[in-house]
Amino acid sequence: RNADLAVFDEAIKAYGWVVLEDALPEEFIDEINDALPAAYEFRRWMQVNNGIGTNMAGTLHHLVEYGNFSLKFLEMKCCDSFIRHFLAGNYILNSLGAVINVKDTKPYLQLVHRDIRTFTGDLKLMIQMMVVLDDFTIENGATYFLSGSHKHDTKPDDQYFYDHADRLVAKKGSVVLFDSNLWHAAGKNNTDLQRRALTMAFTKPFFKQQLDYPRLLGYDIKEYLSDDLKQLLGYNSRVPANLDEYYQPLENRMYKQGQG
Repeated sequence: RNADLAVFDEAIKAYGWVVLEDALPEEFIDEINDALPAAYEFRRWMQVNNGIGTNMAGTLHHLVEYGNFSLKFLEMKCCDSFIRHFLAGNYILNSLGAVINVKDTKPYLQLVHRDIRTFTGDLKLMIQMMVVLDDFTIENGATYFLSGSHKHDTKPDDQYFYDHADRLVAKKGSVVLFDSNLWHAAGKNNTDLQRRALTMAFTKPFFKQQLDYPRLLGYDIKEYLSDDLKQLLGYNSRVPANLDEYYQPLENRMYKQGQG
């Protein structure tokens, strides 16, 4: 609704982040949580086997695949009007992962960081989404957000950050949207229970994806995907690999019209 967009626009411009409560049903949140252990076991094995396991505990990257919750979630177009408004048009998925925050671990996500390497100011190229899979509390490592820091290029020092940052205390099923220029950090989990979340980034279509999702899922399968999924996964903004793919009529082009 226009009123909702106005409130969203005001909040994300002023603070850099917005919480939407009760965004997803509990049954679907449980479905996601049930899928994470096996997904993490495989990714953790690969991290360690490839010699990059240090500071990666609890991180699950690129969960887009057949047979899990990912395509079902993307088909929901969660927060579509807000993302489309923020990015001023069509957008694609840049990454979809998860975090399992547990006691006595020090993943890189606990460092003060932002999720876009170049400060873009008023030019909005990327927006982050976080799906809260367990209640976020101070005790279990609720994320730190330095409200308003998306307006400034300079990274704050740790002392200033932790003295002034707000905490993302939110209920299971909430969805958080935040400007990718916002400085933030995962908190430390001091409880004996997991604190889980999905983490996503959406960008303007010309922005390179972290993983080539169309190539991962297969080019031929696009005929079986909905128009919304083809757009989100990047099938409408692919790069031609040869002249034959380049010299095509509009309806057959790999980079479609309206992608920005």
